[in-house]
Amino acid sequence: MAPAIMMAADKVELSPANTGFMLICSALVMLMTPGLAFFYGGMVRVKSTLNMLMMSFISLGIVTILWVLYGFSMAFGTDSGSLIGWNSDWVGLSGVDKNELWGTYNIPLLAFMVFQLMFAIITPALISGALADRVKFSAWALFIALWATIVYFPVAHWVWGEGGWAFDLGVIDFAGGTAVHINAGAAALGVILVIGKRVGFKKDPMRPHSLPLVMLGAGLLWFGWFGFNAGSWLGNDDGVGTLMFVNTQVATAAAMLAWLIYEKIRHGAFTTLGAASGAVAGLVAITPSGGAVTPIGAIAVGAIAGVLCAMAVGLKYKFGYDDSLDVVGVHLVGGVVGSVLIGFFASGKGQSDAAGVFYGDHKFDQLWKQLAGVGGVLAYSLIVSALLAFILHKTIGMRVSEDEEVAGIDQAEHAETAYDFSGAGGGAAKAAVTAPVAAASSKKVDA
Repeated sequence: MAPAIMMAADKVELSPANTGFMLICSALVMLMTPGLAFFYGGMVRVKSTLNMLMMSFISLGIVTILWVLYGFSMAFGTDSGSLIGWNSDWVGLSGVDKNELWGTYNIPLLAFMVFQLMFAIITPALISGALADRVKFSAWALFIALWATIVYFPVAHWVWGEGGWAFDLGVIDFAGGTAVHINAGAAALGVILVIGKRVGFKKDPMRPHSLPLVMLGAGLLWFGWFGFNAGSWLGNDDGVGTLMFVNTQVATAAAMLAWLIYEKIRHGAFTTLGAASGAVAGLVAITPSGGAVTPIGAIAVGAIAGVLCAMAVGLKYKFGYDDSLDVVGVHLVGGVVGSVLIGFFASGKGQSDAAGVFYGDHKFDQLWKQLAGVGGVLAYSLIVSALLAFILHKTIGMRVSEDEEVAGIDQAEHAETAYDFSGAGGGAAKAAVTAPVAAASSKKVDA
């Protein structure tokens, strides 16, 4: 994220071009949350489709209100102790003048605020993929509110806020490798360690019910990610935003190909799920690093992430944690890979003059900074998220009952189903449904 200091409106002039660009990028990032909903929704079984969609969509409502009330102030307000920000004028945005500008990019403060809002929305939504099939919707909604307040808002300040400890240390995170992906992935791991596995984990087939829906979601994510990444330079025209745009495409392509090659060697097939997951892994890994590496470096970052994330998704079966849709394997691992590789591939000619090991940093200065940022965010999010889940689990309960989970969480929590098969096939379908019932009735009569 481009560093910025709020400046008085009379010192700089509004840039219509930068402002328009940032509003478009904000809309692109907003589109990523419905894209994520489709991506996750296609990966679950039919009986959980609507619940998976709703777990992403509800974040649009909850986080928007919290961000306006106090979240933006906590993340980007005046620093306090390198841990949190605050600006009373930004509480409820009541003290914000529409003409107030943000930084040297000459965009309205409100444009920056709404762009950052979209990041705050999608981050808790990412966590939901690890919890498929088994979490009460009311408990999930409360978890989002608490997690955004206690985890995301402070971490965003650490990484991007003026005075945050990671910001001052010099940790490079262009658009959210630590604040978004490691943060969400570590939170997912913390929660699933508390709430436990799905009924039938490792025993029942839990295959995606709609791979076309998965591919649609992945395509929307890829499209929206250009706003997510390139927009994070806040419309500056010095070429860094353009570099990030190019590297986003390059790394994503490399990761998709690397995942598919690994999959073919390891499992003997090129799958559509592998292509979609590989693309997302590349998008995750280039998010922190794309403004610091060259396009060749982006190929390396994407390829490494594609292979390592493909390997990581199988760890849940080895270690026994039920990460339903591979949030840990893709977002946590991908975020760590992309963040750490900055310490090797940073060219010193992108967003800053910081160079990696392969570009002359033989003292590993930037690498240590990256490791500090990764470790700090991972540990905080993992521990606090697990504690939040534990408290909710022991009070209101986070899981639906076993019977509701087996029957389908869509009906239990939303009183709806994603697909209506009642009229399919006409009389033949009706006969197929009623025959077992008739047979059962006949046995009762005979008995």
